[in-house]
Amino acid sequence: MQVCKYAYTSAVALTAAVAGASGYAGGELLRLLLGHPSLHIGPIAAGAKAGLSLAEVHPQLTPLADRILSPTDPDLLAQADVVFLALPHGESAALVRDLPESLPVIDLGADFRLADERMWRQFYNDAYAGEWLYGLTEIPGTRAEIVQSTRVANPGCYPTAVGLAMAPLLAQGLVGDLIVVVAASGTSGAGRSPSDALMASQVMGSMSSYRVGGIHQHTPEMEQTLSRAAGSAVRVSFTPLLAPMPRGILATCSADMASGVTTDDLQECLRAAYADEPFVHVLPPGAWPHTASTVGSNAVHLQATVDTHTGRAIVVAALDNLGKGAAGQALQNANLVLGLPETAGLSSAGVAP
Repeated sequence: MQVCKYAYTSAVALTAAVAGASGYAGGELLRLLLGHPSLHIGPIAAGAKAGLSLAEVHPQLTPLADRILSPTDPDLLAQADVVFLALPHGESAALVRDLPESLPVIDLGADFRLADERMWRQFYNDAYAGEWLYGLTEIPGTRAEIVQSTRVANPGCYPTAVGLAMAPLLAQGLVGDLIVVVAASGTSGAGRSPSDALMASQVMGSMSSYRVGGIHQHTPEMEQTLSRAAGSAVRVSFTPLLAPMPRGILATCSADMASGVTTDDLQECLRAAYADEPFVHVLPPGAWPHTASTVGSNAVHLQATVDTHTGRAIVVAALDNLGKGAAGQALQNANLVLGLPETAGLSSAGVAP
């Protein structure tokens, strides 16, 4: 696959196209691109909302209010230097066949995340399109591969939180191979399609579980990331929760530990793994992640301890599901693919309260 790189200078002006620009992740991408020093917003496309102005679809994006959403035309998208696909699962695979192979593409959907065709068919019940490089940047070795790639599968929101929380501990043999995850997400994680379950009267003042019992589609993605980190098979028991907030993920992960492991061991492992990472922050002892602290940012906040009652490791991760869980990670990957500074257009500071 041809590698496309640009020598970075402050004068570089590249064009980014966004397909699926009418959705929450697409809108967040446009917001981030507005502040990018080197990427200008080119074609913006949508499906059913093509023909509408951004003022009608994303009124918060006032600098783009007059832009009209175009139909999703591969020839139009191919005019850009990089294409972001923020499409419903299953739609990216068909579209990308009509894009030049040398054109950098970052796919925010699930179409190219899984290596195991059987797992894809089981959890997505759709034709398997193959695997692209999995763009969880902070996993050792991944960054160097992204730099050499033109096609990147952006990780899912829950798998990003769980992968960053548990991969270093598994790699060092500090925890066992059965990970239990209970994670809450804001309603934007379900997308913009109208749903009774997402009506304000259903969500406000209430939390609920969904896709319980090992059937959530992010389960094999988590297992894939963690198994690669451990060097052997890892299983994940995942219970997702819907929280009454627009955005954010709080994931509580637990696992049996190797003999003699302490809270200091867990925390030091995470600190060592992410010491040079601009967006992953291991909090000081006694401080616990809050979703509000990560909103609007590309940050992940982590904390770990030992449950002294059961002898299990507990790691809590917080992130913005539209930031590091979607658009922010996608822009981070695009920066690397294009040879731009990895942090360009991104912030590790949240906007709380």
